[in-house]
Amino acid sequence: MPFALDASVAMAWCFEDEASPLSERVLDLLIADRAVVPDLWTQEVANVLLVAERRGRLSEADAARFAQLLVQLPIEVDSSPSHLATLLALGREHRLSAYDASYLSLAQRRGLALATLDATLAAAARQSGVALIAE
Repeated sequence: MPFALDASVAMAWCFEDEASPLSERVLDLLIADRAVVPDLWTQEVANVLLVAERRGRLSEADAARFAQLLVQLPIEVDSSPSHLATLLALGREHRLSAYDASYLSLAQRRGLALATLDATLAAAARQSGVALIAE
């Protein structure tokens, strides 16, 4: 069954020191399934790669290689617009950024489990009745 994928998990695949049992499990799940991400996921991933390059944590070639690997994975970008009122309500209720609220909204709207390494987002998902991909 498809699941919603937070950028925190995807970026853990890029940086060895951020890898976790959960990030590895999610990568294994992509062998047989697909992930769904909100539109902003692409910008989030690109921003993390650019910042990592600027800080010398990643070379331009490594960032390009990782980006190429990501586009080969079964990750569907959900292009349905997020409703501003929904993002505001979720952000207020759970003290989430609008970005994190978009992941929660996507999971709720599509009835998907959520894969995240973000503790605040995971807690909001639990409180909202959204299943989490577990280690």
